[in-house]
Amino acid sequence: MASSQLFIILSILAIFVPSTLATDYVVGDDKGWTINFDYQAWAQGKLFYVGDNLVFNYPKGAHTVLKVNGTGFQQCAAALDSVPLTSGKDVINLATPGRKWYICGVGQHCEVGNQKLVITVLPSSSSSAPSSSPSSWPSATAGPGPSTSSATTSAGPRFALMMVTTIAFGMLMA
Repeated sequence: MASSQLFIILSILAIFVPSTLATDYVVGDDKGWTINFDYQAWAQGKLFYVGDNLVFNYPKGAHTVLKVNGTGFQQCAAALDSVPLTSGKDVINLATPGRKWYICGVGQHCEVGNQKLVITVLPSSSSSAPSSSPSSWPSATAGPGPSTSSATTSAGPRFALMMVTTIAFGMLMA
């Protein structure tokens, strides 16, 4: 009886704990979403996973956040039907893996002020830990990918929790 209750608790933990490991990334850190900031350098070395959030902080009315495709990123142009985020504290949940591109749609902020961000979102670490080298991750024409050294550091706590849960589950079943 006690082992079945422990099994239920561990099952619940295995489902819900990975979602608590999601990270909120404040784009640009203390500088926020602004002009004349190197967002490629900011993103370099960070590993973004499905479930993480991007937080764009800026003075309301001074900037916008537009999700674009790779071409829109290169040309600093959003599709005509794009709806800009304008709250000044925009939170974007990274729900799917792959390349993600964001630009500011105010004036020439993207073109002249380099107010644009490109990232690669990896599958959730709860479903799979990074098992390949960064050179085999999806590539794009813009921006550098994550570095090898940060992959181990960033994925470590998530992977460790997953391993502890798996070991505890295995001990219960033995």
